[in-house]
Amino acid sequence: MIIDCHGHYTTSPRQHEGWRGEQIEAHKAGKPPPPRPKITDDEIRETIVGGQLKVQRERGTDLTIFSPRAAGMGHHLGDATTSQAWASACNELIHRVCSLFPQNFVGVAMLPQSARVSPKNCLSEIDRCVNEYGFVGLNLNPDPSGGHWQDPPLGDRYWYPVYEKMVEHDIPAMIHVSASCNPTHHTTGSHYLNGDTAGFNQLMTSSVFKDFPSIKFIIPHGGGAVPYHWGRYRGLAQDAKLGLLSDVVLKNIFFDTCVYHLPGQELLAKVIPVENILFASEMIGAVRGVDPETGHHYDDTKRYIDQLPLSAADKAKIFEGNARRVYGRLSRKIQQQSATAV
Repeated sequence: MIIDCHGHYTTSPRQHEGWRGEQIEAHKAGKPPPPRPKITDDEIRETIVGGQLKVQRERGTDLTIFSPRAAGMGHHLGDATTSQAWASACNELIHRVCSLFPQNFVGVAMLPQSARVSPKNCLSEIDRCVNEYGFVGLNLNPDPSGGHWQDPPLGDRYWYPVYEKMVEHDIPAMIHVSASCNPTHHTTGSHYLNGDTAGFNQLMTSSVFKDFPSIKFIIPHGGGAVPYHWGRYRGLAQDAKLGLLSDVVLKNIFFDTCVYHLPGQELLAKVIPVENILFASEMIGAVRGVDPETGHHYDDTKRYIDQLPLSAADKAKIFEGNARRVYGRLSRKIQQQSATAV
């Protein structure tokens, strides 16, 4: 199989996104939120067949690990109550997609985070998504304030309730910020990559991996600046008496391939061990255009992996094996959903 570990429902039905706008406006006005819209299975099918499923088939991928739209999480909007309702609605929609297309999508949860609200607020939604929906991971936003960084770093015990749930359920977290409300940080051009880089550094300098030896995190977008500055982080780890960087982080941190040019993929594969790289595209996501130098979409990342000077066995790890290993519940979920499809 070719498993894309990083997909978002960027084509969700218009009434779903419309309800979000109405919900936030009602919150601002001090009014109760409107009822959630009714969305039919056919409306969901239409958004997927002409969107993610179409691109899957065109590019030769088999399965997408699928979560709500990252920029749409909007943890800086509203309060804990609105975040709870919005996360519940988004995760339910992902579950419906996976139920309608069980051979093509497996779910990952969005959390009901809010700035300066304890992550304990997220625990019931994690349990619900794993136990009722069969989700295999979660997206963890290290900056629910949307670019103002008001919560403690990821190494702080503030986040430990979520980490305990991750270990309990054997699910990894993708470190993924949402939209930026800070005008100095463009959402996809700056804030996303800042979040990736900061998240890695916060975890690297913490005791999280000593306290949770089996925990796993995916740093998306190729790891932000991390692979390009691997020598810097090696030196920082050495200066801080943490030990060899590879020993400190590579049992617990993994990187995806949402890097949108071949030289970037070549660097990632040269610096990071192949066992720590998971195939991903985030297709129909942040960058949707065609590269005039290649004539192909920037986010058609499979083409880059195909061109890397790696053995077939190593490419199989990137395309499938590593995802099955990092997402501990994935293989069982694939079997269950395949049986359902049959």
